[in-house]
Amino acid sequence: MSSTRRLTTAQATIAFLKNQHVERDGKQNPFFGGVLGIFGHGNVAGIGQALQQNPDFQYILVRNEQSAVHLAAGYAKQSNRLRAFACTSSIGPGATNMITGAALATVNRLPVLLLPGDIFARRNVAPVLQQLESPSTQDIGVNDCFKPVSRYWDRIYRPEQIITALPEVMRVLTSPSETGAVTLALPQDVQAEAYDFPEQLFGKRVWLIRRPQPDPVSLARAATAIGASQRPLIIAGGGVLYSEAWQALAGFAAQTGIPVGETQAGKGALPYDHPQSVGAVGATGTLAANRLAHEADLVIGIGTRYSDFTTASRTAFQNPQVGFVNINVAEFDAYKLSGLSLVADAQVAMRELAGRLQGYHVSADYRAQIASLKDAWEREVDRLFHLGNQPRPAQSEVIGAIWEASGARDVLVSAAGSHPGDLHKLWRTRTPNGYHMEYGYSCMGYEIPGAIGAKMADPAREVYVFLGDGTYLLMPTEILTSLQERIKIIIVLVDNHGFASIGGLSQSLGSAGFGTHFRCRSRESGQLEAEYLPVDYVANARSLGAQAIKANNIPELQEALQTAKTADRTTVIVVETEREVRVPNYDSWWDVVVSEVSESQGVAEARAGYEKARKKERYHL
Repeated sequence: MSSTRRLTTAQATIAFLKNQHVERDGKQNPFFGGVLGIFGHGNVAGIGQALQQNPDFQYILVRNEQSAVHLAAGYAKQSNRLRAFACTSSIGPGATNMITGAALATVNRLPVLLLPGDIFARRNVAPVLQQLESPSTQDIGVNDCFKPVSRYWDRIYRPEQIITALPEVMRVLTSPSETGAVTLALPQDVQAEAYDFPEQLFGKRVWLIRRPQPDPVSLARAATAIGASQRPLIIAGGGVLYSEAWQALAGFAAQTGIPVGETQAGKGALPYDHPQSVGAVGATGTLAANRLAHEADLVIGIGTRYSDFTTASRTAFQNPQVGFVNINVAEFDAYKLSGLSLVADAQVAMRELAGRLQGYHVSADYRAQIASLKDAWEREVDRLFHLGNQPRPAQSEVIGAIWEASGARDVLVSAAGSHPGDLHKLWRTRTPNGYHMEYGYSCMGYEIPGAIGAKMADPAREVYVFLGDGTYLLMPTEILTSLQERIKIIIVLVDNHGFASIGGLSQSLGSAGFGTHFRCRSRESGQLEAEYLPVDYVANARSLGAQAIKANNIPELQEALQTAKTADRTTVIVVETEREVRVPNYDSWWDVVVSEVSESQGVAEARAGYEKARKKERYHL
């Protein structure tokens, strides 16, 4: 008869998580880095007590449950999905604070385990504090809101249910194709209830991260399509990095001469100075990549889900004969754009294709065009890095200063506002995972906790956070968490007095930036158009314990960056920029609808331009 261990449901859950490992390419590591969260009446006596008696399983106190999930996502992303955190919360607002983070993790295909407290399973004391009541059923609560943003969802009504639930949790979290947020709703009484669990549940388990092989027929057809192409273009997505396929991609690109454009998630798949690297592609793409995409007769998508930014809202690929070869570990993505699907691991597929295309190379004329476009683009980046704008620097100059101060293995983290577009174009990534952009959900507030997670995943790398004043104000409090955990990050806060990205978008739609400036309300007009709000970001950062520096120009920014690099704690550098000096678009477009009728002449003109641009949108059938 097998032995048992009498534990509470929460104690058993933590004991299980501690012993989960993953293996890929013969290398093993523990999967969970610990638990992030905040305790309340829904989890303090359950998960909280269990963590207290397991000091070897790290618990990190955060300041907001949403940022806990962001930190976990940043950690998983920087770890190429080979490691993860669990996040715990009380019931009610603590739980629902995690929903945004859950959506971010699932959209970006990042493994995060959520353990929200839930209402009493035995129901006799209902309605409890923070309980959502329904007149039609007792079997509903706020944790049901996690269902559409979770890859796996379960509510544990009895202790023994975790015996079958926890392996399912790990199946999903470690799946290259199905991973995302996983939610186990834990009623607070069930968390503290004891049960005789089988000892086998707590033994070491190693979950193999497989590298699926391509189907031979599909592989042969893909090789034939590539071999027949005259103007092929590779689009490298996040799957290249998660597969750690950068060497295979670099070799394949060098062997064939095929240029490589990168999505936001795939940026860094090749170093920027690789001869075949043409940089960002799509709505926030480079002139080089977008010109090549426009004329490509074959697009080879590797690990990309073809978001509207990558396809420039289906306007990027204008060759009437364009075809697609899609290499993806997820069948769902491999079949997009009616492409020839190669459902396989990116690294394996690239090596297989390289073997079948030994005699193939793009033409000399195409190679010359690639080199010319690449050279012209690098000159444009140099120009934007050194505009000499006065009296305030342009955002592109700030990016240039950060890049010039950074080392080859340093990491740049960002997520929302005008920064992702400018960084996608301009940041010269030198090593894999040196560019950490959350752009699947583009969630304001991700940057600081996400950077902490990235630093925890690889403490040897310096981590720079690039964010605007709007997103900083949403969630600056995790600076305190960085000090608590002695995790140093460098935060460059661009003060452009509001939401500059949406302000520019509003202007392009004829709405003159309405509601995007941080101004006081005018007594005369009643609108938000009086003086700017007097926010002292340096004082705010200092109040949270960070070293804080104000940089009034590029030389002062350069000096501040050097100071931050030698500091022993998190540093916030505040630099005011010229809001209206923007990085241009380069042969790209993004479909944002303009009002069809309006009294504004600006809106009417924008609508006319919108209708003209929409004619370039294509179905790829």
